[in-house]
Amino acid sequence: MTVRLEREGAVAHLIIDRPDKRNAFNQSMWLALPRLVEEADADETLKLILLRSSTPGMFCAGADIGELLAQKDNADWRSANQAAINDAQYVLTRASKPTIAFVDGDCIGGGCGLALACDIRVATPRSRFGITPAKLGLVYPLHDTKLLVDLVGPGQAKRMLFTGMLLSADEAAKIGLIEEIADDSTTLIESLTNASSHSARGVKGFIRRILDGQVADDVDTLDAFAEAFTLPDFLEGTTAFVEKRKPQFR
Repeated sequence: MTVRLEREGAVAHLIIDRPDKRNAFNQSMWLALPRLVEEADADETLKLILLRSSTPGMFCAGADIGELLAQKDNADWRSANQAAINDAQYVLTRASKPTIAFVDGDCIGGGCGLALACDIRVATPRSRFGITPAKLGLVYPLHDTKLLVDLVGPGQAKRMLFTGMLLSADEAAKIGLIEEIADDSTTLIESLTNASSHSARGVKGFIRRILDGQVADDVDTLDAFAEAFTLPDFLEGTTAFVEKRKPQFR
């Protein structure tokens, strides 16, 4: 399979493995991704989801242009393909567990969309980022465009989308497209797996509400805040603080 799920301790690895096509996503991969994300999200032994490539120096070249060209006159296929892409991005964006994209190499088009759909992006110094519909005569999907605007603002989003330019890792970090430049994601993974999963899920849900337009508390957010005081993670976290030790969250 060209995209698969592997487990390593508390980490779910979503692995892109199509090196002969520079990890370009075809329709079968878009269709497979939501099921794999949902499987990882439902596994209570896992604390985070890491999206990465199986091949060093190669993240994802985007959508499979050969497939798009071959099916350009098939309206039914185009509609199904767009629905599959939208569903994959939507499910990844709204996974309850924290998600990390570890980018090593080119992260282009739909590949950049996958990275945008994750919570945090870590890239190696040799990585490059670009969203290139302007070079293909296409229009980037609205959901993906919103993810980009949420990260870098409308001005930088327009600069990237109007030109199809490629950004170095340094420039991507400068405009807020990625959060960290590092040779691996080990330090971040350790920090996340040692922290409270309940806190991460709760805060992630709040941030998603804010990005979707919510500006004030409602009954659900107030209840979520109050409930945390009654749960085991709060007791363990506060006890560890008083005892001057590291908490051991479940």
